[in-house]
Amino acid sequence: MRPAKSDYAEYYQKYIDLIDGEDIIHVLVKLNNEVSDVFNSFPQSKGDYSYAEGKWTLKEVTGHMMDTDRIFAYRALAIARGEKQPLPSFDQNEYVRNGKFNLRNLTDLTYEYRIIRESNILLFNGFEQSVYSNRGIAAGNEVTVLALMWIIAGHQKHHLNILRERYL
Repeated sequence: MRPAKSDYAEYYQKYIDLIDGEDIIHVLVKLNNEVSDVFNSFPQSKGDYSYAEGKWTLKEVTGHMMDTDRIFAYRALAIARGEKQPLPSFDQNEYVRNGKFNLRNLTDLTYEYRIIRESNILLFNGFEQSVYSNRGIAAGNEVTVLALMWIIAGHQKHHLNILRERYL
């Protein structure tokens, strides 16, 4: 099932629109395989490549994807478990800058990303469907657990498209 438009902030529509299908766990598994294939196609030497001045390197894109998966999965976990406190936003550029991803090995980063995604899939697979409709506040907006799962998939698809179009 897909989230209703009332389940997330309008900003995230662009991510949800990128995803086909109805079974979010299946979608996440399929996307994980696609991203692994794309990451595996990059030689280690391409890690510091950026397609334009001021744009993130391949290592930084990978780090951003890891950070975002962790943050959105935490939001889904917190809301699934009944958290009532608003969950904070994050500045993606600051996170990338402070992540120092360019000092790391591309192979290690892509391996870590795959493990994060697999861990999140296991987490989501363990949710009872009844928590999918749990609502919470994240980054100042109301959101459901189901919407967060779809947003994670859409964010991954968004960056997968960029990797294919601008980094390969």
